Amino acid sequence: MTKDNLVLQGRRIRLEPLDRRHIEGLAAASAVDPSLYRWSPIPQGEAEAAKYVETALAWRDAGVAVPYATVRMKDARMTDARMTDARMTDARQNDNVVIGSTRFWNLERWAWPPDHPSHGRTTPDACEIGYTWLTQSAIRTGANTEAKLLMLTHAFEVWHVLRACFHTDARNQRSRAALERIGAQFEGILRAHRMAADFIPRDSVRYSIVAAEWPTVKERLLGFMDRP
Repeated sequence: MTKDNLVLQGRRIRLEPLDRRHIEGLAAASAVDPSLYRWSPIPQGEAEAAKYVETALAWRDAGVAVPYATVRMKDARMTDARMTDARMTDARQNDNVVIGSTRFWNLERWAWPPDHPSHGRTTPDACEIGYTWLTQSAIRTGANTEAKLLMLTHAFEVWHVLRACFHTDARNQRSRAALERIGAQFEGILRAHRMAADFIPRDSVRYSIVAAEWPTVKERLLGFMDRP
């Protein structure tokens, strides 16, 4: 399940299984404006990007994560009348290149009893989506919305998970707003939950989507995708 090398293809982006061939692209994507990543541990330079990829692949091989490189597609729609000529030129120059990364992780497999219909499942019962970041030119372009649509569709309609969750630094207002915008439900704040990007104990805000909520969330995401 974690080693099927499945590409998730959208209209604007595709999610490619993360590989060592993406190292140079990740380093270039994160170098544009490092100040964007105040709350997230993003690799800077090829040495850090190589370590980032090796860690992700080790998690993949251990069966606890499915990491992706986010790639802007050559035929992505760039017809928004509000897009400036400079931004259109920048987008075209960056066709089919890595613009960030994301992953499924914290894959949970529950201990269903032998007589339960879910006993013997080979796919996760629940998952987390995280380690998501984009280069500056991809922010507010629909790339993150489509990545969430692709991943949540895979989680709920292929894996048939019961819950997908997200954690973000409590100080990261942009990430919190983005999760609330797509319909993820606020569950609470976990105090001193993880090490923050600035190496302090981080309070994490937890959001989730459960299977019963997925049809409504999917409709919402599709509506966003139909906008310019």
